[in-house]
Amino acid sequence: MAGSATSTPQISESNPVRDLPLQHLAGFTHRWVDADGVRLHAVEGGRPSGPAVVLLAGFPQTWWAWRKVMPSLTHRFRVIAIDLPGQGHSERPERSYDTHTVAAHVHSAVKVLGVSTYSLVAHDIGAWVGFSLALNFESHLRGVALLDAGIPGITLPETIPTDPERAWKTWHFAFHIVPDLPEMLLAGREREYVGWFLKAKTLSPDTFDDAEIDHYAAAIAVDGGLRASLAYYRDAAESARRNREALKSRHLTVPVLGISSSHGSVPDMAASLSPWADNTTRVVVPDAGHFIPDEQPEAVAAATTDFIADDD
Repeated sequence: MAGSATSTPQISESNPVRDLPLQHLAGFTHRWVDADGVRLHAVEGGRPSGPAVVLLAGFPQTWWAWRKVMPSLTHRFRVIAIDLPGQGHSERPERSYDTHTVAAHVHSAVKVLGVSTYSLVAHDIGAWVGFSLALNFESHLRGVALLDAGIPGITLPETIPTDPERAWKTWHFAFHIVPDLPEMLLAGREREYVGWFLKAKTLSPDTFDDAEIDHYAAAIAVDGGLRASLAYYRDAAESARRNREALKSRHLTVPVLGISSSHGSVPDMAASLSPWADNTTRVVVPDAGHFIPDEQPEAVAAATTDFIADDD
């Protein structure tokens, strides 16, 4: 790529989170991209000339959340899984984790990788970022699939229920916002904390094995990962404000696929998004909880493939 490193974004093999072992997936390559001043980790494979699909994961995961979905997409698509700022092997900035700022970094990374138009598939906090990315860069998107997430300012509840039958799904939103306390209580206990989410929010508590729990816990424990993970929640009010401000002037016109599950957090993603998106499609994946890509990867791959094919 022409130009100096200070003036032109670069692709490199320089890993900013060296204390976290890399996870390797056959047929995929690790890259680090200078995305407007934040180095983001991208894992890329599939057909170089095919339609591009960008995957974003949420809390408490990394790009590895898509490891069972990605191989099924490689025959038709160029597949790019990106760690968000503060996630996995991406840099952990000190501030600015509102979803509009993060979306700009993600879109910048995709551009550096040579992609001008793409489909976006995003889960949990990744879906928070995906919604804001669609608001800001809709002309570059062919479609947006959002999995089991309440969007700040749009569909995320303003209050936390106290009914025990529902409170266990959302109690952590308030906890993560409290300054300093989560860090004090969770330091050294990251594995227990991460493990609770991965076991409690899946339909089958055996979905994640010990190695997977170890990986996600380590990603949060090293190099300010816990602070960065909590920052998305602490900046959620700003994300909500910017989402609402953007929607005052327009709705989304890009095709939106809402993927829910039989035992997830949001019963009907498409219905929850339809007041702000003109073209929504609904898929409900059976026999899954919140972590749909891990629990039913074939169904997620099929829904994604059908959605992008329909756009073709």
